[in-house]
Formats: sequence, C-alpha cells, structure tokens
Amino acid sequence: MDDFFIDPDITKAETLPPRFYRSQEIFEKLEETVFLKTWQWIGDSASTVPLTETVHPFVMLPDFLNEPLLLVRDKASEVKCLSNVCTHRGNLVATNPGKAKGLRCMYHGRQFDLAGNFKHMPEFSQAKNFPRPCEGLREFSIKDLCGHLFVSLDPSFDFSEVIDKMNERIGHLPLELFKRNDLLSKEYIVNCHWALYCDNYLEGFHIPFVHEDLNRVLDYGNYKTEVYPHMNLQIGYTDGGTEIFDLPEGHPDHGKEVAAYYYWVFPNMMFNFYPWGLSINIVKPLSLNKTKVSFITYVYDETKLNLGAGSLLDKVEREDEFVVESVHKGIQSRFYTSGRFSPSREQGVHHFHGLLAKYVND
Repeated sequence: MDDFFIDPDITKAETLPPRFYRSQEIFEKLEETVFLKTWQWIGDSASTVPLTETVHPFVMLPDFLNEPLLLVRDKASEVKCLSNVCTHRGNLVATNPGKAKGLRCMYHGRQFDLAGNFKHMPEFSQAKNFPRPCEGLREFSIKDLCGHLFVSLDPSFDFSEVIDKMNERIGHLPLELFKRNDLLSKEYIVNCHWALYCDNYLEGFHIPFVHEDLNRVLDYGNYKTEVYPHMNLQIGYTDGGTEIFDLPEGHPDHGKEVAAYYYWVFPNMMFNFYPWGLSINIVKPLSLNKTKVSFITYVYDETKLNLGAGSLLDKVEREDEFVVESVHKGIQSRFYTSGRFSPSREQGVHHFHGLLAKYVND
C-alpha cells in the first residue's frame, strides 16, 4: 500500500485520492492507526455515573472499534475508565449500569475493587505465581471538560491541549448548567464514508450553495477557520439581526458578533456552541459506505433555541447528507483522481487530510 502525501502548503496540496475512501483495507486500518490512538467523547458524568459508587458499562464505537469499557465513580467521587473484560476467562464484568461497591464477575466470581484492582478469586488457592500483576482490570486515559468525559485507548496526544484551546473561547460558559435534552437529540444514518462527512463539516465554503437559510444568518465574507495540532475552530460571525454570544471583556472575540463556534477534534468529534447551548456531533464509522452521526443536545437558554445559526439543525443536517452522499457516489468514478484545496476556504479540510495521511502512514 503506497503512503499518502498531503503537501503542507495548501496552495500546492492535492486532496486525498479516491482510493482512501474506496478501500476496505484502508478503512479497517483506520481502526488501529487512527481511532485506537485518539480520543472519543463518551458522555457526561451526570448521565453516566451521577452518584458515588456507580458503574456504567459501554462499548467504544460499537460496530467499529468494539472495545468493552467500564466507567466507574468510586467512593471518593473519582471517575475512572476500566476494561470491562474479566482477566480470568474474558467474560464481561459488568452488564448493567447502577450502584456498586465493588465488581464481581458473574461467571466464576472473580472480584475487583472500583479502581480495578484484583481482590479475590475462588478455587485458586493451589495456583502457583498467582495473582500476577496483570490480574487487575486495565485502566485507560480519561479527561474531563466540565463533566464531559473523553477516553482514549492508546493516546497519541494529550487531550488537555484540546481542552485548554477550547476554554480560550468557551471557558466563560457555565457548561455544568447545560442540560442534556434527549428529545432534541437525534441519530442519522448517512450512506457515505465517515471521513467524507467530516470533510464537509470542516469548511464553510459550501454554505452559500447548500444552506440557503443558514447563509442568511451567517456573514459568509467573515467566516473564519483557525487550525491547531489536533483540532480546528470555525467561527460563524453575523452582520446583525440574529442571536449572538454575550462575550465578556478580555475575550478574544469581545465586541464581535459571533453566532456560533464550531469545534472539530480529530478524528470525528464536533462541538457546536450556540447562544442557546451545545450540539455535540459524533461521526461513527459503520462500514466503508455507511456512517452513523449522533447529535446530542445540551440546552442552556431555551428561549433562544429556534433563533440564529443554531436553529433548523435538522434541516441543515439533511442538506449536508444529500451533498456527502452525492460525493460518495462521485468518487467511485474511475476517472476522478484527486482535487485541490481553496487556500482561503478549505484550511480545515486540508488540515484533516494531512492528519489522516500522517496517522495512516505511521
């Protein structure tokens, strides 16, 4: 398999070739080279482990990464992420969320504490060199952004860098007061490669052509993209007549009319902040040609829900789906080779392609 190359100079760079999106071998390779080494949003602590001595089993990216994991909040209220696989014979340790003072495998009774330490195993008194150091449950890296939890199985970068950069713009917001609204949360199945969905998100270039209503709200001429090592930020300004953030003095955008902050974190997480709250979008690969996109909604000010750039999210999503499914069909052409990037409008896509090439090549 030939390495991918994305020229760091956007004025010269070509996009990833279509074989990146068409190859089953590359799709499967991304599981280990990209998703294993990056971070995933796994929920908020209030919804998953709200009380001390509670557990919450989950799977990291079902139908793709498929790693059984376990969130625990111990007696001291510390939250950890552990392997949910018993070190005896591989049974799942916990199958239901709820209260627990410790962990006990229902198969043969092996016991662990809420830190994952091995405590007891019946009928093993005659076993030699037991317990081994590996008898406990493996612990994985976890980070917290105002109650939002992120986990990585083998992190290639420190997620604190992402949190610090996000807090420069949204640190003044009381995220702990944002309430999850499951009635407004949705899931979409999109018939395309997952990376094509991200490609589309990472540029506002298409807004005037695809999103007529959104284009009326945003000031396209001043739409801005900022690129950082493993994330980027798109800022949607408005020229008046819509809801904007009330930004405090000292804020980088104080005095500007900001309608939305669109954060993307490599490889598949999107955090869209509006004056009414937050819409989290997680792009989940299902197969080479199918993707699930989860929209999780957190509301802060209900009075602003149907106003500004953060309104009509379902309509905007349907418009995006139509486009990315069309692109997915188009790149199956035997005559399409690669494209070029607009230096002024596609910095985010260029950045994403560069990261994908780097991780796949490594």
